[in-house]
Amino acid sequence: MEKEPHKDKRLVWRGLILVIMALVLAAVLISFQKYFHRSNSSEADANQVVDKYANALSIAMQFFDVQKSGKLVNNKIAWRGDSALGDGSEVNLDLSRGMYDAGDHVKFGFPMAFTATVLSWAILEYGNHMNMVNELDNAHESLKWITDFLINAHPSENVLYIQVGDPELDHTCWERPEAMTGKRPLTQVNASYPGTDVAAESAAAMAAASLVFKSIDSAYSGTLLKHAKQLFKFADSYRGSYSISIPGVQDFYNSTGFVDELLWGAAWLYHATGEKSYLTYVSTNGNAFANWGNPSWFSWENKLAGAQVLLSRVNFFSSKEDISTEESLSLQSYRQTAEIFLCGLLPESPMATSQRTAGIVMK
Repeated sequence: MEKEPHKDKRLVWRGLILVIMALVLAAVLISFQKYFHRSNSSEADANQVVDKYANALSIAMQFFDVQKSGKLVNNKIAWRGDSALGDGSEVNLDLSRGMYDAGDHVKFGFPMAFTATVLSWAILEYGNHMNMVNELDNAHESLKWITDFLINAHPSENVLYIQVGDPELDHTCWERPEAMTGKRPLTQVNASYPGTDVAAESAAAMAAASLVFKSIDSAYSGTLLKHAKQLFKFADSYRGSYSISIPGVQDFYNSTGFVDELLWGAAWLYHATGEKSYLTYVSTNGNAFANWGNPSWFSWENKLAGAQVLLSRVNFFSSKEDISTEESLSLQSYRQTAEIFLCGLLPESPMATSQRTAGIVMK
């Protein structure tokens, strides 16, 4: 049977909503910070602009509530109810939490973990601004909704459940998740069918989230860090793309490589633990993995730019006494590539990309 025309493109755009909202959230927070600190405007005008971005932040945060699976707690969306309560029951796991990918009812672990990593990074960078507009608790709650799923999806060191639901069947029917009656098959990666990309991304998500919860719930933070370390070891020890191990995912969240996730995961683990082994990892593998001087777009499928920016922080703020010459040279290369990436984004830069949508000025 031939595929529907443009089916793949339609599925990609339909399925990217959760990831897009995580990136939108980060962009709104950057804009919020920019306008909050404007010194050349009146206080009244500044407050008006901040209110607009505060409202945008609130709407972005509300999206995560809409996407929640499982038994809803503190439900803020009147038309949502409990759903997928039996997810994982056939293997004696509770996989009921997590978030649906878009208008469908599939839980795709790869983009969901990336969403958790980006949301964690947004909280770590801009949590004080979230708190100012009473959204920080909501952000913590949404993040934990995903990390609870990721913890339960990792029942042993070399097993990670990375998908709940059959996307082919799911995408043939539009219905409310509360009314689902179809089967909810589970997909896993393991030592025989590795998924370095999805396992390393999940490690990054848990390591980043462990920093978010460190001062809030130290026990939960410790649990996240334990899983992050195990998942990174699994990802690095059994290398292989999950798209090759499980060809069925290629039509939805295909991965074209895993070296970016390994650097990304190690970078977050270094920030979360301070353990030199992770810094050594990104240093010794930089030449082979990092694609120096050729930045890529930051996305759910390619995290090189994010890893380069994250490791630039180490180059800026770490004590020179704590870093070897080899590590210092590697960190400088990460920083230089990050600078090229950022120069491509700045509209007034001589290196600015021409692939840019028309800007919208908020008045």
